[in-house]
Amino acid sequence: MSQLHFALLESRGLIRIDGEDATHFLQNLVTCDIEKVDADNAGFGALLTPQGKILFDFIILRTDDGYLLDTPGETLADFAKRLTFYRLRAKVEIEALGSNVGVIASWGGAVPSPLPGHHASDPRLPELGDRHLGDLEDTRSALLEAGGLQETPAAYATHRIALGVPESLSDYGYSEVFPHDADMDQLNGVSFSKGCYVGQEVVSRVQHRSTARKRMIAVSADTALPEAGTEIEADGKAIGTLGSSSQANGAHVGIALVRLDKAQAARDKGAAFHCGDVAVSLDLPSWAGFSWPADPNDT
Repeated sequence: MSQLHFALLESRGLIRIDGEDATHFLQNLVTCDIEKVDADNAGFGALLTPQGKILFDFIILRTDDGYLLDTPGETLADFAKRLTFYRLRAKVEIEALGSNVGVIASWGGAVPSPLPGHHASDPRLPELGDRHLGDLEDTRSALLEAGGLQETPAAYATHRIALGVPESLSDYGYSEVFPHDADMDQLNGVSFSKGCYVGQEVVSRVQHRSTARKRMIAVSADTALPEAGTEIEADGKAIGTLGSSSQANGAHVGIALVRLDKAQAARDKGAAFHCGDVAVSLDLPSWAGFSWPADPNDT
């Protein structure tokens, strides 16, 4: 039997949204299909700027009365304030919750049932594991009693990075990238079949015209990678920027936002890639539905 690991994600916080208009309110505002979020299925989405860039992102779970949004604690108050700005006359209550409740991630083994609070498989990628939202001590105790091994947030980050899944504020900043840049379209974060939401026209245009040039992809090296924000170069020209990195299974791995067309042009010429002084390899995540451009001139 595989060992269950879990970590308290201290950098995450919760926003509660309830009221009779909660579903309609969110459905017309964010990128994911809220109507598919139920007691068993979480969602992943973002609130965009009108220009289509990611302003805030979140994982969302259904509760008896409404929803819980799992989002970076650093921007929790700003996100709640922005949601309130959009509320207008909708019958919705929005509240940033305190530190006694929060987010636990588990991975690597079966989750015991029942558990206190709310939990669901991570909607981005099943291999990431599960998310548990609610009273931190109650959930922690239940996971320990079930034989779970408590890890550090850094251990969970290593797990995520090894899978090539980008995360906001670690791999990109808010208001800097479009959903396709952050692979949200690949990680169940964008619905292309529901109605309009803020920034929807830009996202739909990129999707239907297949014009996404930048993508978050996997980086690996034989030695430790430099700090986040270091440029990735080929032939002395910048083609991307490194995000988070770690050491997993004896390998140095990271995630980077890369111009696929420029990277492919360099690959065609046999050019080496470097991140600072470190030689690196670039690879598409195993779950990616996109590919290297067949001809850089076609992108």
